[in-house]
Amino acid sequence: AVLFASPLGVFAAVKKGSHWDQSAMGLSLIGVSIPNFLMGPILILVFSLWLGWFPVSGRDGFVSLILPALTLGTAMAAILSRMVRATLLETLNEDYIRTARAKGLSERLVVWRHAMRNALLPVITLLGLQLGVLLGGAVITEVVFSWPGLGQLTIESIQRRDYPVVQACVLLISLTYVVVNTLTDLVYGWLDPRVRLEGGR
Repeated sequence: AVLFASPLGVFAAVKKGSHWDQSAMGLSLIGVSIPNFLMGPILILVFSLWLGWFPVSGRDGFVSLILPALTLGTAMAAILSRMVRATLLETLNEDYIRTARAKGLSERLVVWRHAMRNALLPVITLLGLQLGVLLGGAVITEVVFSWPGLGQLTIESIQRRDYPVVQACVLLISLTYVVVNTLTDLVYGWLDPRVRLEGGR
């Protein structure tokens, strides 16, 4: 989702008001609007039943992971691309960006080396917060694609009232959330050294 959303948001911001910008934001709006329980069957219908490119379900290696990954990542990529566009547009109006352009730096260098570093800060924060949504959507995705995973195990354990397994699943999900948010804070500090300086004080 991040690898797809970042270039999409950057190009939409650089080409603000163009057909590319409108198309990118239109696609992101569609991606945000379609929930996982509807996106999964649509992808199965188009790419599995009509085109026959991917298996409907099962564990046939990397190919069988593509549709579940698209189901989970589409909404997140749409949200992140809109965030990248908004933050980059704001950053491109800063004084230090004007200074970089006045020095004769190429637009590509200005955007990717100078502007993106600060524009990614809110995106990194949002990425950590979106993990909870991702874990919730994983439960639906596992059911749609008949993929045995932690979400489906948690639901089945709750239905069977197997409390030790439920506790283990909740603990594992909580640890994952804590680890990801800790990594988010570390990346945030790496991108913005001022955060580390304030923490030291």
